[in-house]
Amino acid sequence: MKFLLLSLITYIDRSKTPEQRLREVVDAAVLGEELGFDGFAVGERHERPFLSSSPPVVLSHIAAKTSRIELWTGVTTLSLLDPVRAFEDYATLDNLSGGRLQLIIGKGNGSAQAQLFHVTVDDQWDRLRESYDLFRRLWREEKVTWEGKYRPSLTDAETWPRPLQNPITVWHGSATSKASVDLAASYGDPLFSANVTNPIQPYAELIDYYRERWAHHGHDPAEIRIGAGSAGFYAARTTQEALSVYRPVYEARLEAFRRVGVEPVFPTLEDAVERSSILVGSPQQIIDKVHRYHERFGHEVTHLSADTEGLGEKENRRSLELFAAEIAPVLRRLKGR
Repeated sequence: MKFLLLSLITYIDRSKTPEQRLREVVDAAVLGEELGFDGFAVGERHERPFLSSSPPVVLSHIAAKTSRIELWTGVTTLSLLDPVRAFEDYATLDNLSGGRLQLIIGKGNGSAQAQLFHVTVDDQWDRLRESYDLFRRLWREEKVTWEGKYRPSLTDAETWPRPLQNPITVWHGSATSKASVDLAASYGDPLFSANVTNPIQPYAELIDYYRERWAHHGHDPAEIRIGAGSAGFYAARTTQEALSVYRPVYEARLEAFRRVGVEPVFPTLEDAVERSSILVGSPQQIIDKVHRYHERFGHEVTHLSADTEGLGEKENRRSLELFAAEIAPVLRRLKGR
């Protein structure tokens, strides 16, 4: 199993400047490489409280500061972007990083999409499907002739620079909708389950559906690849210590949900540890939990939060060091199925 650190670059602590917060994210990626994590992912959002509106820029800076760690998006919102411009940005990044780029695409979410990009719930899936059709071809073909509904047509169009990886791996981010699962299975692309909001069952059902659609399209079952997220992370020597340190972080999250009128699915930290994908506990407790999810999902990649979420810098580093030293080596023996 491979492990990613993921940041949506939330900007909540206003005692810091946006510059400081962005540099924190770059530093987290450098630390991830130092500790042996396989990848670092940057999300894409276009509204408060996020500073992640330009993942290729952030990832390019990370590429310059690192040499080995893979650079992931989480997700690239192709429903909002011109696929030609997105290709140019990411093909450039692929070259600059020495072929370390991995993409997860999705439709995105948030109310700002309609205002900034005029993309609505009525057309976002159609836009995503159309954009991905062109985006995929641009990675594979030096000249593209194409016609769609949402952007101007192309005739023998050339795009530069050509990517270093040909083709690149594109994962499809899936939260709760079958539409992203259908798109991934139809192309024979890997699926990355968000796996952060609900108990395991709805995500497991979507992954089962993905396997069914994969077979329907005639793809080799042995080539299925699945990734899964986690809803939070803190490792300590004992379960009691982990719960004690992480409790204020989780309670602040619950309060933030309630302020915006969202009733939490898991009303206590203990409930979240028992029923959600949150990885809070001792090394063995976290190992056992990932094993349980792997038995149901068969996933080969897991992401952890790269953001401290209110943890102190030293606490966060100790937790990541413990994961790298005692948890990851055991779980790396897990393979997808």
